[in-house]
Amino acid sequence: MTLDTRADSRSLETLIAGAARGDHACFARIYERTHRHLYGVAVRILGQAQAAEDALQEAYVSIWKTAGGYRNEVGGQTIQPMTWLIAIVRNKALDALRARTRRRESELPESGDVDEDDVQSVNNPAPSAMQLLEQASQALHIEGCMSALDGSYRQSLALAYYQGLSHTEVAEQMGAPLGSVKAWIRRGLEKLKGCLAAQGVVA
Repeated sequence: MTLDTRADSRSLETLIAGAARGDHACFARIYERTHRHLYGVAVRILGQAQAAEDALQEAYVSIWKTAGGYRNEVGGQTIQPMTWLIAIVRNKALDALRARTRRRESELPESGDVDEDDVQSVNNPAPSAMQLLEQASQALHIEGCMSALDGSYRQSLALAYYQGLSHTEVAEQMGAPLGSVKAWIRRGLEKLKGCLAAQGVVA
């Protein structure tokens, strides 16, 4: 971690502590500094701008209410403030995904009402990495497949797609060469697709 990143984390910790005391100015600063990045996390999971905005709004309400619960170290493990914020946003986005899935299941048409367009949309494969990740998230199978990946693959994918970091940022976070990170992400996606295909999630 660079000196600038450490300073940035300490400053964000200070703002969270201020919000925990009920300081609205600190909370506003947290929003200003993090909302673009956190919106990116939400939209990657949900795949829809409006749904991501709704999840982000709920996340910030939760951040305001639970700021006093933030700890920078748990069980000897350092918890960066941005990691804590991302976890809240991710949980809200996954909650929205589950609700969306339940709604879709309750609105499924009778077998005789399915038209050709519906069939084509269901059978349409997901050739790109982003489409694969979105479909996997919506199906809620990705967690099991991610946990089955080797450490470097799992960590690089989690940083890139769950935390919204660029390949360069992932390399800095992991202390690894950029070329290695790109290879891990590419290979990790291949393994992820294979795992999901074995579960019948993707073709």
